[in-house]
Amino acid sequence: MTTIYLVRHAEAEGNLYRRIHGWYDSLITENGYRQIAALEERFRDIPVDAVYSSDLFRTMTTARAVYVPKGLELHTDPGLRELSLGEWEDRTFGSVRHTNPHQMDLFNRTDPAWEVENAESFFQLGDRVYDTVRRLVEEHPNQTIALFSHGMALRQFLGKVKNVPPEEWHSMPHGDNTAVSCLTWDGDTFEIQFEMDNSHLPEDISTLARQAWWRKDKKAAADVNLWYDCGDRGSCAAVLGEALPEQGKGILAFAGDRHAGLLWLEPERSTEAGYISLCYVLPEHRGRGLGIQLIGEAVSRYRGAGRDRLCLHCSPDNEGIRRFFLKYGFKKIGEGPEGDLLEKYIGYER
Repeated sequence: MTTIYLVRHAEAEGNLYRRIHGWYDSLITENGYRQIAALEERFRDIPVDAVYSSDLFRTMTTARAVYVPKGLELHTDPGLRELSLGEWEDRTFGSVRHTNPHQMDLFNRTDPAWEVENAESFFQLGDRVYDTVRRLVEEHPNQTIALFSHGMALRQFLGKVKNVPPEEWHSMPHGDNTAVSCLTWDGDTFEIQFEMDNSHLPEDISTLARQAWWRKDKKAAADVNLWYDCGDRGSCAAVLGEALPEQGKGILAFAGDRHAGLLWLEPERSTEAGYISLCYVLPEHRGRGLGIQLIGEAVSRYRGAGRDRLCLHCSPDNEGIRRFFLKYGFKKIGEGPEGDLLEKYIGYER
């Protein structure tokens, strides 16, 4: 009998920034590293013989919770990757909702009719992950293995194990970041022991605890997902209500059809770091967790331009804004006439 632990990766940028990341190689968030520490404690007394993950940063990093303390080698397998999302990769959920609401609705319902250019289908995903897991368990008879994969990938795999018909895929539960499922394999059949358990996570570090998209009771307020458009100086100044910096370019943020905020970026200021001059949420949209989505847009644009750091200035007197940036990974690296210089690393080494 082989025992298999299936683990979803820790909270990653897509979960926090509300961006669509399948094969896009996103990073783990600050909160995600706290989840990894909790996962390590969960597995402290569980014997494991081998550890596998997808070949993406977020799963390989999460797998450290098991393979490092146990002195094991990490094996990577692209068959454990998330759903390939084709033309949707690294777009925001708000952007897709704005431009293609029908396909977004199909995706949210795990509808087998969902189709996006250059993407896998849900059928292809389920078959790929099932075949990969079966191949790996057959290589480890009578052992215990831990496999680190992704939310949709694990959901479709478990649905295939349970023989859930496509018209019922929408009813399958969603797993929290670092949620653990346990199965056994007798050489012929998978049997689920438990599914998507997140009991090792305190509520204050659970990703799903602070999001509403997955809830069926509708008691929580709906999540707000932003979309963006480039703005000229006049339109950006109108949103901000005051003058803008002399250099740089503006990106307008929208919640539905309403202005929600503004980013002002200065890519010419450095060839290594990406500078943010303004990260502004309109007063009527504050308190809804939108500021971090603006940071996510800056990360996407600057990383795509080859920058590995974000930089901005923050007044030492603005304690609320300062706490916000420090919470999400910025660190003070200097001082100047514009205020404290804060920096956030957005590369792949940690």
